[in-house]
Amino acid sequence: MTTTAVAVTRAEIDRRTRLFNALCAGVLIAFALIWLVPIAWAVDTSIKPNAETTNPTWAIENPTLESYRALLAQGDIWNWYASSFITSTLTAVATVLTASMAAFALSRMRFRYRWLVFWFVLIGIMIPQQVLMVPQFKEFAALQLLNTYWAVILPQVPAAIAVFIFKQFFDGVPHELDEAARVDGAGFFRTYWRVVLPLSRPVVAAVAIFTFVWSWNNLLWPLLVMTNPKLMTIPVGLATVQGTYGIRYADTMASAVLGALPLVLLFLFFQRRIVEGIAGTGLKG
Repeated sequence: MTTTAVAVTRAEIDRRTRLFNALCAGVLIAFALIWLVPIAWAVDTSIKPNAETTNPTWAIENPTLESYRALLAQGDIWNWYASSFITSTLTAVATVLTASMAAFALSRMRFRYRWLVFWFVLIGIMIPQQVLMVPQFKEFAALQLLNTYWAVILPQVPAAIAVFIFKQFFDGVPHELDEAARVDGAGFFRTYWRVVLPLSRPVVAAVAIFTFVWSWNNLLWPLLVMTNPKLMTIPVGLATVQGTYGIRYADTMASAVLGALPLVLLFLFFQRRIVEGIAGTGLKG
């Protein structure tokens, strides 16, 4: 092949690469607009007086933060933030611990019908949580745990998808590390805690963050087990606020922005960990 033909081929490849990159950028921009426009509309509506929200325009004649002041002046919203933080944090920690231990056992232990146990875990992913709500509600009512944090936390801890993610990651960790730990006198649990788990920080961070976000946004189950206004989580509390406000759209949008703000900050601070956890499939060199 001549030098001219090679140059033409490279130019064609570069042109196709630029077209592909432009197409990807266009798709990403389109999806970003789909997500950002509703958020911008919520913020725009929340800083309008309630009287102006009946006119569906972006223009703001008299911007005000009165809706935010009214919400923050209510003492309950700080209790809702505290309840959401406590329940979401404890749920994330308990999920990471239980799911990683179960996944390590499935990845490293050799016992009969191990594959069957793993398939039962996968089947758990397919069961809708709504199916279990009635028996779980009766169980917690019998245990007199309704209107407690435990009623919110415990049903959210078992996460089959977290076990699956941890197992796939642990399968990529070299078994030679386990053998070296056993030579040094480490037992099964110590190998998990001191060797394998520290190497799994990206997936631990990703599972913890996603579990925290899912628990923070959970509405239906906390709505069933929480009736004490001081123990309500943010979604449940804001649902009662919206029901009280009715057509006061500025107050409703302000409550939505305040409810989502902690999750936005969480993503901004830990987005690198989230991406590493999703993309990580083994050890880094």
